[in-house]
Amino acid sequence: MQTENLIAIEEFCANHNIEISFISTLEQTGLIEIITIEETWFIDVSQLQYLEKFVRFYYELGINIEGIETITHLLQRINGLQDEITALKNRLRLYEPNEYGEL
Repeated sequence: MQTENLIAIEEFCANHNIEISFISTLEQTGLIEIITIEETWFIDVSQLQYLEKFVRFYYELGINIEGIETITHLLQRINGLQDEITALKNRLRLYEPNEYGEL
């Protein structure tokens, strides 16, 4: 497997001055996915944004893992509801008259 889109967990933890056990706990709770290649842990760059957010929650704001899970769940629900609202608004536009007064 190519590692060009992967970041070594050990490197990430050293750069952010965090514990590897924190990353392991995030993976155990299903918040991130760790890829193991030749006994080295990696994270895909597509998950980097989420991992950095979780690091801020935990280390800077003092939010525990359960709190991070709850926040993540609520943010996903909010995003889903926003998408649903957008879809409903688009459907309603079909019934609004255009600039010529036509539906």
